[in-house]
Amino acid sequence: MKIYRLKEWLLGDVVSGVSTGLVAVLQGLAYSLLASLPAWYGLYAAFFPVIIYFFLGTSRHISVGAFPVLSLMIGVVVNRMVPENGPPANITAFEGLTMNEQRAIVAASLTFLIGIFQLAMGLLQVGFIVIYLSDTLISGFTTAAAAHILVSQLKFIFGLHVQGFSGPLSVIYGVFGQITSTNLHDLVTSIVVMVVVLTVKELNERFKSKLPVPIPIEVIMTVIACGVSYAFSFKEYYGVDVVGRIPDQFEAPMAPDLQVFRETSVDAFPMAIVGFAVAFAVAKVYSIKHDYVIDGNQELIAFGASNIFGGAFRSLAASTALSRSSVQESTGGKTQVAGVLSAMIVLVVILALGFLLEPLPKSVLGAVVIVNLKGMLMQVCHVPSLWKKDRPDCVVWIVTCVASILLGLDLGLAVGLGAELIAVVFRTQCPRCCVLANIAGTDIYRDRKDYTSIYEPEGVKIFRIPSPIFFANIDFLRGKLIDAVGFNPLRVLRKRNKALRKIRKLLKKGELTLMSVSPALKEFIRVDVEVYIVACDPYVFEKLKSCEFFDDEIKTSIFFLTLHDAMLHILQINPPLSVSEKVSKLQHCKGFSVTTTLYDGLFNI
Repeated sequence: MKIYRLKEWLLGDVVSGVSTGLVAVLQGLAYSLLASLPAWYGLYAAFFPVIIYFFLGTSRHISVGAFPVLSLMIGVVVNRMVPENGPPANITAFEGLTMNEQRAIVAASLTFLIGIFQLAMGLLQVGFIVIYLSDTLISGFTTAAAAHILVSQLKFIFGLHVQGFSGPLSVIYGVFGQITSTNLHDLVTSIVVMVVVLTVKELNERFKSKLPVPIPIEVIMTVIACGVSYAFSFKEYYGVDVVGRIPDQFEAPMAPDLQVFRETSVDAFPMAIVGFAVAFAVAKVYSIKHDYVIDGNQELIAFGASNIFGGAFRSLAASTALSRSSVQESTGGKTQVAGVLSAMIVLVVILALGFLLEPLPKSVLGAVVIVNLKGMLMQVCHVPSLWKKDRPDCVVWIVTCVASILLGLDLGLAVGLGAELIAVVFRTQCPRCCVLANIAGTDIYRDRKDYTSIYEPEGVKIFRIPSPIFFANIDFLRGKLIDAVGFNPLRVLRKRNKALRKIRKLLKKGELTLMSVSPALKEFIRVDVEVYIVACDPYVFEKLKSCEFFDDEIKTSIFFLTLHDAMLHILQINPPLSVSEKVSKLQHCKGFSVTTTLYDGLFNI
């Protein structure tokens, strides 16, 4: 606020705040359905967390509030603890409460616990944890979540009452099992809303440079749907399920239930990670675009405090939605003042205008949810190009997506993280090694397979290792090095020692003894192969010294700063032979030829 430019930023923040507030109202109502809660609890998520984030957050552009994936994950827990067609969990606080009140306690306590986890991670300075959730993993996970969300909204689109489901397949069975009971008014309304909203969104995207602000088509269609539903009494005459009563005041704050904590602690931690990871990824995009810095640890603290405060007032867990953040940024938002103004719009709706939304069909909310899944679902189209660019990454995407669909979002995330770690191990354990050659007329060295006009000095092999060397990949690299050189130094060493034993036996001398097998650097040196290491990190060099790597056979003189320096040294001490010299050498050569091997790469201990 100290650097707030009143004349330059205020107008943009006001326009952005109003636009974002209207979208936040609609999405709050819609995402409550994903959490299996009454619609107004989603409005709380667009108000309480936003106020706290305004004071503690570091992103200027993200719109804090309900996030569909997080809402769906909460809904899974809510349905498990308070099922529609069965007894609720044995929680003391549930006694004497309706099903919706019980579910509100579960969602609020879970939100509070998510906030505790996020706050604790922020205070412990572990914001770096998001680096283990790659863009590929997040993409596969959110695509699977979009599939779950899409399936969960089918019952609203078709106007059916599907109860007791525990997965996407059972919902599909439930929907198609009751397909003959489809409410045509719900279905037609949903289709019209989806077609119109998708069309206008495409026009917004195509003409965004010409439009001062995007057309708020979702809000417009919601207003029209409310008016039509009220005028023609959709609920009374056609059995359309509507939003219903929205209280015109806030509920009293509540303390979280410790029994719910015990039952949901395993679920809360991955939700805390997912909510923060998505929000941080979106915040990072806008911080780069607008040239300012965000702090991962402070973001964890901000979201943790926001969810703790929101949970105390029965709010859904807060993160951000890309579509809503896009509205806040594209309509001119410069700071989180726009966020506060959007919260004020939500406040007005809760306290004064909520009754106007009571006739809104839930099928319209379901249609809005599905339309907003387009971006996440279209990520599937990137899989073929990802396969061409990076196959291990593509495998991670597919494993994460399939596991999240079949096993559920929590286990799917764990499986995806495991697949990602395996991919990392595979990359470091089996790196792509290559033999380099000099590009003729330059001091540049590249993979000899990629070029035709190259120069390779006779008797010299330049072997490049593109990853650190450690215990897990040493055998793999040893095999690749032997393949590159063209012979196994141990075999040469054994043959030489065998010859020496014969000579000793023949001459009856005991001066020569069998040489022991030793590490690969030494293996080549003992068969008269000169080994040089280039481009070694200074820290690694000092580490080699402290580990007593150097001795009478391995000296520090084998290290060179650049590859070209090493090549010049080799050519100086071993100048190329003329044709006559080569012939003479072949005629007089006895024993073993001399080969020089270069290692190019960073050596790590």
